[in-house]
Amino acid sequence: MKARWNGTIVAESDETVEARGYHYFPPEAVRTELLRATARTERDLECPHGVQFYDVVEGGAVAERAAWSYEAPKAELEPVEGWIGFWHEIELEL
Repeated sequence: MKARWNGTIVAESDETVEARGYHYFPPEAVRTELLRATARTERDLECPHGVQFYDVVEGGAVAERAAWSYEAPKAELEPVEGWIGFWHEIELEL
């Protein structure tokens, strides 16, 4: 599976994990140089799974809060701890 934004492959892996309707990529499959951690909002701080959102940044363009990772997930999301999920403008390709 590939995660693509503005024609750029942001992540690529044959070993994604699906949880709650989203596909998560292992960190080593993600081009982390394209991710910029965002400041946590009040709502982020209320998340029981320790969420960290990221902007996807490339060539001066920004997809705000288009990626995230759970840093302290509860049992249901433990399989994706530290993995990266994408949404909004990021297109997933099988």
